[in-house]
Amino acid sequence: MGSKKRVVVVGGGMAGARLAQQLGAADGPAVTVLGEEPHAAYNRVLLADVLAGRYAPEVIELPRPGDAVAWRAGIRVVRVDRAERVVVCDDGSLEPYDALVLATGSNPVLPPLPGLFRPGEGELPDGVHAFRTLDDCLALAGAAAEGTPAVVIGGGLLGVSAARALARRGARVVLAHQGEHLMERQLDPGAAALLRSHLGDLGVETHTECRVRRVRTAPGGRVEGVELADGYRLDAELVVLACGVRPRTGLARAAGLGIGARGGIVVDDRLRSAEDPHVYALGDCAEHDGVLYGLAGAAQDQADVLARVLAGDDGARYRGTRALVRLTLHASPGPRPLDVAAFGQTTPAPGDDVVQLADATTGAYRKIVVRGDRLRGGILVGDLGSVGTLARAWEGDEPLPATPLLHLLTHDGGY
Repeated sequence: MGSKKRVVVVGGGMAGARLAQQLGAADGPAVTVLGEEPHAAYNRVLLADVLAGRYAPEVIELPRPGDAVAWRAGIRVVRVDRAERVVVCDDGSLEPYDALVLATGSNPVLPPLPGLFRPGEGELPDGVHAFRTLDDCLALAGAAAEGTPAVVIGGGLLGVSAARALARRGARVVLAHQGEHLMERQLDPGAAALLRSHLGDLGVETHTECRVRRVRTAPGGRVEGVELADGYRLDAELVVLACGVRPRTGLARAAGLGIGARGGIVVDDRLRSAEDPHVYALGDCAEHDGVLYGLAGAAQDQADVLARVLAGDDGARYRGTRALVRLTLHASPGPRPLDVAAFGQTTPAPGDDVVQLADATTGAYRKIVVRGDRLRGGILVGDLGSVGTLARAWEGDEPLPATPLLHLLTHDGGY
């Protein structure tokens, strides 16, 4: 018998962990995972719940791969030598491969604000945090106390989650968002207004169409507030940067791999790079068919397909993912949780049918976009009894039942 195929996975996040679990059977390839973070793999989607104190860090750990997987935590890969098929690690060790998988994820976007970095050091001032990793989460949890003034910059999904979690810890939170309404990539103004109202009930003060122009620090280098474009100053002992993420592709670029228009590593339907048949990519760093997903569901789908590819399945192909974005805002004590879900195309095209229901009394909002007999997208806020049925119809691109469209927004989805 010949030696096993050597698969090296660079990245121990959700995508890399899922792939390792799929490949971890004893009769599969020899898999080595090189993870930069020192922790076990964890569910990044639940970081806000750790910050809020709802879960301990160990609760969000992912299942460990089988014994056939060598997991090296706290190791950073510094170079890929494609000619020799080997990766070079920061501790000087070398990992040869037959197949290399880049699951390097994404980095938080740090806006070019005056005062954001310590002069000459390139480090964030004390009290300023990104919110991307478990270490970020634990640092914030340790710094947030009852009454701590905090500013969250960015009102997308990540910023809203961080603001809610800090408020639940008792911090006095201001959410500063440059866009016209919260979570504008997923929500329309009506849904965003309900979300903003709910955050207000939690004690979060929200400012939209609000641009931060400077981070203010004390002489000792600790943050003391932010300055807005209109000159107004927000005092803060904590500042959270939730300004989005970008694919982490430094290794790929240095190795001469193609980077797409969206900034990700270009891969084909087998998640393989165009420049090297021995190199693959998946997760937040991968750009497939011009799409950069950046969502956990897509990363899991890609990992499942790539596991089949690496196991020798010639028919395995990735055809894209229809991903649902869902957010639950918990409050205790306080109002009941608010559920938010969005999927597909929520802005109608000419000729589309749109059905909307709003109930200010219960804080519920529902909107679906229908084209012909197909569901094209939807936004649901409040009671999400119908989200499963609607999402399945959208994901499967199934014909809708021949009932009035209004029935699709009943609790059972009208099915």
